Amino acid sequence: MDENQDQAKGKIPAEAVDLYTRYIHGEVGRREFLKGINRFAVAGLTATAIVEALMPNYALGQQVRKDDERITASYETIPSPNGNGQIRGYFVRPFSQTTRSEKPTRLPAVLVIHENRGLNPHTEDVARRFALENFIAFAPDALTSLGGYPSDDFKGGQLFGKIDRPKMTQDFVASAQWLKNHALGNGKVCATGFCFGGGMSNTLATILGADLAAAAPFYGGAPPPEEVAKIKAAILVHHGSLDAGLVKAYPAYEAELKKNNIPYEGHIWPNSVHGFFNDATPERYNKETATQAWARTIAWFNQYARQAS
Repeated sequence: MDENQDQAKGKIPAEAVDLYTRYIHGEVGRREFLKGINRFAVAGLTATAIVEALMPNYALGQQVRKDDERITASYETIPSPNGNGQIRGYFVRPFSQTTRSEKPTRLPAVLVIHENRGLNPHTEDVARRFALENFIAFAPDALTSLGGYPSDDFKGGQLFGKIDRPKMTQDFVASAQWLKNHALGNGKVCATGFCFGGGMSNTLATILGADLAAAAPFYGGAPPPEEVAKIKAAILVHHGSLDAGLVKAYPAYEAELKKNNIPYEGHIWPNSVHGFFNDATPERYNKETATQAWARTIAWFNQYARQAS
């Protein structure tokens, strides 16, 4: 963390964090975001320091190195005939699964879905974390047809808005089906994602039916009420208690899950904002609740996908 970020850490007003959240969702433009941040600059805390503290620091948030000897990772391009033709993603599995034994252990699979900026380093890191928990994981890049994640979240967000949404959804459907049929998998697929990825995890549950074993959406929008009856997966919902809009909307989703006898849990994590799991954005990250949410997600996926197909 550089000097400006260190100076700002722990001092950023909640309103500034909320403005950043609106900015990354495309609700306000870059100019309006920067202008708004100036309102929070006070003695000893410059606007530059606030912006740098709010922006992602992927090196800071990395938990598993790309060259970690415990995993094997590669970039794979798979067919998406009903989407954008093909989609490229990051595929990770435990190193022990790549030995030359005649019958490698078949593991449950996790589809990891990024936020609305493309396959950034944080999402790849989450995929590696799943491999260390003895899953195979695939993190597709919805920006494949536009050249992929551009190594810049702002530019990624701009590109994201140009993708045809129905085609994008089909890219994720194709990714889930690819995982379900993968030779190293046990035929059980789970989905998780963050913000956009959380909403897409919910959407996939309505589309895939019994082909999805479980989903753990993090601060994602719920599917339309009339679609919930199609869900066959076990749903684990994560929201931050300070994420007012999604918290307010959650009871309606919960009511539909109950009505349709769908296995579910909902966690409203205390003192947590939208993005509380993302350790690459320190001002939003809540280490305590993120750790608890991760542990519950791993347990949930083990419960519903670890058995052989």
